[in-house]
Amino acid sequence: MVAAVPNEPEHVLWSGPKPQLNRPTLIAAFEGWNDAGDAATTAACHLAGRWGCVPVAEIDPEPFFDFTAARPTVHLDESKTRRIDWPANEVRVGHLDAVGTDAVVLIGTEPQLRWRTFTHQLISLAGLLGVERVVTLGALLAEVPHSRDVEVYGSTDDEELRAALSLTPSTYEGPTGIVGVLSSACRDAGLSIASFWSAVPSYMPAAPSPKAALALVNRVCDLMEAPVPTFDLEQRAQTYEREITRIVAEDIETADYVARLENAWDRRDQQDAERPTLSDDPDRLVAEVEKFLRDGT
Repeated sequence: MVAAVPNEPEHVLWSGPKPQLNRPTLIAAFEGWNDAGDAATTAACHLAGRWGCVPVAEIDPEPFFDFTAARPTVHLDESKTRRIDWPANEVRVGHLDAVGTDAVVLIGTEPQLRWRTFTHQLISLAGLLGVERVVTLGALLAEVPHSRDVEVYGSTDDEELRAALSLTPSTYEGPTGIVGVLSSACRDAGLSIASFWSAVPSYMPAAPSPKAALALVNRVCDLMEAPVPTFDLEQRAQTYEREITRIVAEDIETADYVARLENAWDRRDQQDAERPTLSDDPDRLVAEVEKFLRDGT
């Protein structure tokens, strides 16, 4: 049954007239538990910037955040006036004329309160903008080496997307974050939904990973058939890899651990020079995703 949604979501704050879009895809990424190495939000910001997306709305943070836990910050603007920055969930839109579809990009922070109401607001907003499909982005800590290609796990329950992109149906059961709740709400509302997760080395959990972000950008561009320039992200990914290699080399125990990960990775390549992609053989990273989801809450 398709869930009924109100015409006008009460907690969506529009910054101007509602845009007219052509068969848009909503791409959503949230800071917090779903965003290891800041990879998901970095990827979403990169896509929004290269597609020329402009802000059109935001979700009012007041009902959805405990401000004693997610504290607002104070800054001085150019006129030295004190301003408050609240936790944000901003919606940007861009026209992708060359591919016959437009983009709606949601970049925000995982809320702490009233998740069902929060996702209801997003579903209502998606309906007002004419969104036809939703793509959620996430990143997880996994036992992967920083010096090898980044793995991206993609899943969907939509048969058409599954066939077109060689994705797999999700079989995960257990604790979830706002990405999982949003995905479920989208299915209930009759929206096509896909989810992409990139893997970030567990031995460097605090380091932002442009390399994992780049992998997500490339995956979304394949889905959208709308490539974007990635030279700056590629340069940052190379710098990231060099810096992590330098840091790892300074600790013998970590260096031995990374060497074991690299050897295991390379043995898989040697055993099968045409190793299936994760989309064809996702079991190992699926296990990493499920472990991360269960242990991270």
